[in-house]
Amino acid sequence: MKSLDLALIGNCSWAGFVDRGGRLVWACLPRFDSDPVFPALLRDEPDHDGAFAIELVDVVATEQHYDGHTPVLVTTMRDRADNAIELRDFAPRFPNFGRIYRPTMLIRRVRPLRGEPRIRVTVRPRYGHGSQPAAVTRGSNHVRYVMPDLTLRLTTDVPISYVTTGTPFALQRPVDLILGPDESLAASLSSIARDFDERTVAHWREWSRTLSIPFEWQTAVIRAAIALKLCHFEETGAIVAALTTSIPEAPGTTRNWDYRFCWLRDAHFVIQALNRLGATNTMEGFLSYIENLVMRDPSHVQPVYGIALEEALTERIEPALSGYRGMAPVRIGNDAYLQPQHDVHGSMILAATHSFFDERLAHRGGRRLFELLERCGERAWRQWDQPDSGLWELRTRAHVHTFSATMCWAACDRLARIAQRLAIDARASFWRQRADTIRREVLARAWCEKRSSFSATFGASDVDASLLLLQELGFVSAEDPRFAGTVSAIEAELRRGAYLMRYAGPDDFGAPTTAFNVCTFWYISALAALGRREEARELFENMLARRNSAGLLSEDIDPKTGELWGNLPQTYSMVGLINAATRLSKGWDEAF
Repeated sequence: MKSLDLALIGNCSWAGFVDRGGRLVWACLPRFDSDPVFPALLRDEPDHDGAFAIELVDVVATEQHYDGHTPVLVTTMRDRADNAIELRDFAPRFPNFGRIYRPTMLIRRVRPLRGEPRIRVTVRPRYGHGSQPAAVTRGSNHVRYVMPDLTLRLTTDVPISYVTTGTPFALQRPVDLILGPDESLAASLSSIARDFDERTVAHWREWSRTLSIPFEWQTAVIRAAIALKLCHFEETGAIVAALTTSIPEAPGTTRNWDYRFCWLRDAHFVIQALNRLGATNTMEGFLSYIENLVMRDPSHVQPVYGIALEEALTERIEPALSGYRGMAPVRIGNDAYLQPQHDVHGSMILAATHSFFDERLAHRGGRRLFELLERCGERAWRQWDQPDSGLWELRTRAHVHTFSATMCWAACDRLARIAQRLAIDARASFWRQRADTIRREVLARAWCEKRSSFSATFGASDVDASLLLLQELGFVSAEDPRFAGTVSAIEAELRRGAYLMRYAGPDDFGAPTTAFNVCTFWYISALAALGRREEARELFENMLARRNSAGLLSEDIDPKTGELWGNLPQTYSMVGLINAATRLSKGWDEAF
């Protein structure tokens, strides 16, 4: 594996990545955070161990695309003799009996396109985070892969002996492979594969059709929206930061983290972006997740939780997995859940604010939710000027971070607005006074006169990319010269060619060497807000060109080579793409 040129498939219950050679190289089943059943992405092993591969023998060329605005992946392959096949991969998802049907199932459909192609099917799942192969049993038309906590059944019209031995065979007619629960199919293999294919395509086309998209860059925005939707664990409403673990932020740095959890900060940005596109169902699901957290204990909020509200996400290293391109360690869990990150109070309240103001929502916020959020606001008020790990999650140092303090201001500011919406005048006045106090102090203590810029931490002169969000949050206006000064300081210190670092100084692991993709998008949006639109558009077009062939962005990018690094797809990055496109696009009324 030489790059992150992987295509995403999924159905909001599980997700996986297929490489350009037709190999499913990453899939955690039955949930995003489960043991990876197909962990080949993080295994430096031959013979497709830990992968589900459908290969064309003697392949010389491959092409991939999605079937329109869906996550149904189409891979075409051609061999040396110009024989060709088409592979369709998808996770079923469609309305059924009044609910969305989204089973733990992968359907792979293969058909010959030209000549006499020969293919090889290899299915080698593992468990124990790559340490053990699944036990294999077989029937007349299926193979069972037995693991301690999961048994999968592959039902297919490919000869079972060819599957179990990996023997190449001539593809003389279309074949189907359904990998899913250990249950017999309720109808014929071909009819189920065809029916699920058609209904999944129809469902996603309808979902995409209802999006409110900008006039320009429509395909890129829709693909980003689909990627964000596939990071939504629909059962509980959680939104994960990414669907992988331990892809390094930069080569050989051990900056390898597990992102398969719900950071409230990241998820807030996701629903904000999807709300702009009109994808309210995802927003409602996450608001339900938020309400469950608030009802549990609003006075104690972690920065990150498991996708089913798990609190303990204890971090460990799995030695059986050698890592992406051999770059260990592979971490499972994330100790960031233990960190003080005071911006999280603002993230939770900002997300919940939608339920009080968006009249499209079926379940609106009321007095009871507001009272629970006030307890979260009390925490923000007590902690706004206290040191924390910050949004960059520093592990061995703490400061009073300007972004964290500003998000505590946002918590109080939005509570005042909610109270006003609910006509609770006394509480509106109460929270407005607190918001004004925090704002006044932040303006005084985070301003660096020497640099004519806000600083990343109180009483210092350093800057970080989070300061670009002060205008987005409404803390300062784009016309405020303090914001323009801050942007100038950031571009002088953090810009690397067409990209932006999150900060420049060393952290717990030394000085960062890769740019943080969402920071570049924040910078693009800040330039647009300052009226530097042509420059912003040029940088935006460059970021679009950095996406992989499936339209995805990971967390980081090498400013020198343009290579993607970090977990995939990083929801932050896809949100940044959507927000920048929305801000920069010409309006529909200007287009004709």
